[in-house]
Amino acid sequence: MTIHARLVREPIEATALLQRVAGPANGALLLFLGVVRDVNDGRAVTGIEYSAYEAMAARELADIAVEATKRFPQLDVAIEHRLGELALEDASVGIAVAHPHRGDAYDASRWVIEELKRRVPIWKREHYADGTREWVNPVGAAAAVTQ
Repeated sequence: MTIHARLVREPIEATALLQRVAGPANGALLLFLGVVRDVNDGRAVTGIEYSAYEAMAARELADIAVEATKRFPQLDVAIEHRLGELALEDASVGIAVAHPHRGDAYDASRWVIEELKRRVPIWKREHYADGTREWVNPVGAAAAVTQ
């Protein structure tokens, strides 16, 4: 079983995440990348800055990864969340999961990202085309998606 969870300041390497969870027992290998998009709530975005209470965020990421393997037995999981300044299309979060069955892999991937958004103390400040910057509540955004 693979459990990998960490905060990073360098670009997230999708291939490396997939390699961490790949194995001959796994019939499903999924990768989710959350990337910086150019518009949020109707405002043009030029980038995002992520910051965290790092000790707590790292611990919570690890807890989520362990919980995922208990909730979805036979799961391999790798999670990375980037901190610092990100440009448009940069990956801010990468989640790779592998499981013998695709249904469990899809369910696990969705569960991990929703728990991450809900529980991990990472904050984002969006940079807008008009030169302003604003902190965004990631928990509120995640709650709106799940309702």
